[in-house]
Amino acid sequence: MRTRVKICGITRPEDGLKAANFGADAIGLVFYPKSPRAVTIEQAQIIVAALPAFVTVVALFVDATKDEVMQVLSQVNIDIIQFHGNESVQDCEQYRRRYIKAIRMTDEVDLNKIAEQYVGATAILVDSYQKGVPGGTGESFDWQRIPKELAGNIILAGGLESDNVASAIKTVRPYAVDVSSGVESEKGIKDESKIEAFMRGVISV
Repeated sequence: MRTRVKICGITRPEDGLKAANFGADAIGLVFYPKSPRAVTIEQAQIIVAALPAFVTVVALFVDATKDEVMQVLSQVNIDIIQFHGNESVQDCEQYRRRYIKAIRMTDEVDLNKIAEQYVGATAILVDSYQKGVPGGTGESFDWQRIPKELAGNIILAGGLESDNVASAIKTVRPYAVDVSSGVESEKGIKDESKIEAFMRGVISV
């Protein structure tokens, strides 16, 4: 089965189109004000309106309040919610929407226990840990820490770029890969040539 691709941190409609045109399955919109890739509801509406059919739209939140999440869900056509903070199972499931739970790979993380805990999640996204930074660090982690039996439900993130994505897929065999800084010319601005090279790396496996 082909490894799926999500390009996260889209801030401009032209970047969403670039991602779609090169074959990305999903784009990520960051609704976390502290992120350099954060978008407003108005920006998100414009980006989503520009997307072609069959591109999944993922909304990323970090310990947001229910009101904050509901404002986005009521005004933007979102397919899946991504929770990238310390949200509990109850926090994630209260919206009765498909969701991804992101886990930062600290030394003590046991992914088997996480998967059992968030059994209702559409997928578990595993990302690098950097103190004080919930994601988008551009750093990778030890891919061998991902149990083989979970690979089919894993979205692999953290430090991926065109030079290492094929190796990452061969090692982990994840359901999908997630990239943000690895396809940027600067924070929040996607680079067409880097997206193309990344996608080539994915389909080469």
